[in-house]
Amino acid sequence: MIPTQQFGRTGHESTLTLFGAAAFGSVTQDEADRTLELLLQHDINHIDTAASYGDSELRIGPWMAEHRSKFFLATKTGDRDYQAAKDSIHRSLERLRVDQLDLIQLHNLVEPEEWEQAMGSGGALEAAVEARDEGLVRFIGVTGHGVTIAAMHMRSLERFDFDSVLLPYSYPLMKNAQYAADFEALVRLCQERNVAIQTIKSITQAPWGDREQTAATWYEPLRQQADIDLAVNWVLGRPGLFLNTVGDIDVLPKVLDAASRLDARPSDIQMDRLIEQREMEPLFA
Repeated sequence: MIPTQQFGRTGHESTLTLFGAAAFGSVTQDEADRTLELLLQHDINHIDTAASYGDSELRIGPWMAEHRSKFFLATKTGDRDYQAAKDSIHRSLERLRVDQLDLIQLHNLVEPEEWEQAMGSGGALEAAVEARDEGLVRFIGVTGHGVTIAAMHMRSLERFDFDSVLLPYSYPLMKNAQYAADFEALVRLCQERNVAIQTIKSITQAPWGDREQTAATWYEPLRQQADIDLAVNWVLGRPGLFLNTVGDIDVLPKVLDAASRLDARPSDIQMDRLIEQREMEPLFA
């Protein structure tokens, strides 16, 4: 059984692994429905999708008539100005076939110019706050990729009291000293404010580079169950974090299996050996 913990200040007891519905970007409804059964078997109760994840919202929508009450439902808008973000939120509600979202997130808010637009007058944040005031969403979060995102999330939290953040976290990435320092500072702030911390890219083996892409993920994932066990245990062995699963429905069962058998957090020696054996590289540098 996958443990649960409070998702920040929301009051929701979310499973430590959140279903990353980027995996639904280009699957059929039948494939999505089979994945739903897997989620229900593991009692996953939190779905994280985005307007930009291809057909993901459309694949989740048919589940909501029967299963809405089982899931904390989060999506994202990548738009930066007020009107476009407002339209995105309303379109997501229609595609997901719900009257209310649990969490709307400003998606991949990394670049300073985009940050200023989204967070400023007439920006996407105003649309998110309006949607919350109107009861269309309950909570507001911010997400991002890259080695500058932990510091940018700190800046975002200085500007607005977000309910959640989402960013990369893996053993290879934390060998980047600056990113590690920024991540630790962000964690301290989030803990002080009871902000939920969602992590992504936990089972990255390396960027695809010139290799043939054989999974739906935009990085080459670890594939052996024992390797995935180590990576998942390393992330979830740290209290207070959530792990957003993986962007491939065929790799997903292994991540859920690992999360259902959590053990002691692997040592640095074990993780260094894994890096060497699998020639792991951080996705962001």
